[in-house]
Amino acid sequence: MGMVGTVGLVLHPQRDSKKAIDTILRWAADKGATVLGLPEEVGRIDCTAVPVDADALVERADLLVGLGGDGTMLRTMRLLAGRPTPILGVNLGKLGFLAEIDVDELAGTLSAIDDHRYTIEPRMAIKSRLGGTDVTAFNDIALVRIPGEGLAAIAVTPAGSDFVRFAADAVIVATSTGSTAYSFSAGGPIVSPRVEAVLVVPAAAHSSFNRALVLPADEEVTLEVLPTSGRLAVEVDGAVVAHLCPGDTVTVAAWPGAAKVVRLGTTFYERARRKLRVDGSAEAL
Repeated sequence: MGMVGTVGLVLHPQRDSKKAIDTILRWAADKGATVLGLPEEVGRIDCTAVPVDADALVERADLLVGLGGDGTMLRTMRLLAGRPTPILGVNLGKLGFLAEIDVDELAGTLSAIDDHRYTIEPRMAIKSRLGGTDVTAFNDIALVRIPGEGLAAIAVTPAGSDFVRFAADAVIVATSTGSTAYSFSAGGPIVSPRVEAVLVVPAAAHSSFNRALVLPADEEVTLEVLPTSGRLAVEVDGAVVAHLCPGDTVTVAAWPGAAKVVRLGTTFYERARRKLRVDGSAEAL
């Protein structure tokens, strides 16, 4: 008996997903499976997917399919955080790290998953509490300077030990998944998603010490906005969700294995080489 009786859809807000959705609907019709989607997303496309709210989508789906790119996959992972439901990423545009397949491979991939011919790559998240609201990120939580309001002056305290103070454009707390995103652009290391670690990376630090910290998943890290800091924006996976002022603190903790991403053979290193155009030194070629 196949494992997929209900497929849930999460769509990119702008990219054309009609071909992918039609492929999923045809596959589901042949298998007698149900296809669900969020009303505001499937409502803009002429299709027979059943509109349900986010809670029903998460509760009922045996497989969640993110149609878009890495941003859509991050949103899908946050929807399912803490649940064992597998997530398949389908690339609809630029090559990403999280999407596993292109649209032309979709029907065969759904059948492979239905036949249990796939592996799961657990993805760690990080979580915090901002203004009384719990937030979860699969890439990063960043404290970012607001133009015209001064630098981000932040004390970093891992596991209760005062360690370093940065004056920078931003201080980024990233997962291994996020090591190839904002953290990477700030000079942080590339870390395999199999490594459950928390990275703390300053962006454009005004200091002779500008190194990233790599912390184990069982240690919390607290960021304190210092009196010399300007007002800061807090970005969660790239979206501004709050602002902080001097004296405010944010504590970030790891959430190991918070999402389960479907893999069918590609490796992180293959995706990283293509996406980041890793060629190495010319002298070594």
